[in-house]
Amino acid sequence: MQIELTNLYGLNVYTDRGVRVGQVNDVAIDVNERKVSGIAVGNVNRDLFDIGGERGIIIPHRWIVAVGDIVLVRHMSMRVENEATT
Repeated sequence: MQIELTNLYGLNVYTDRGVRVGQVNDVAIDVNERKVSGIAVGNVNRDLFDIGGERGIIIPHRWIVAVGDIVLVRHMSMRVENEATT
C-alpha cells in the first residue's frame, strides 16, 4: 500500500488501546533506505511522555500498526521519561 506523505500531516495518533498520543507534525525519512523511519508527533499526551520543554517526539516506524483516518501505534505500557530528567 502506498500513501502520500503529506496525507499523514495533521492525523491524530492513538495507541492500539485507544489512548491518544498526539498529532503528526512531520515525517522522518531514511534517505539511504528510501523509506519512512518514523513520524514526528506534537501536541503530545503528557500522561504518556515526559518531554519537558521539548516540542514533540519521534515514533519509530516499527511502532506503527496502521494508517488510515488516524495513525495507530503499539501501546506504551509505562510513562516514558525524558533522558535529561532521569
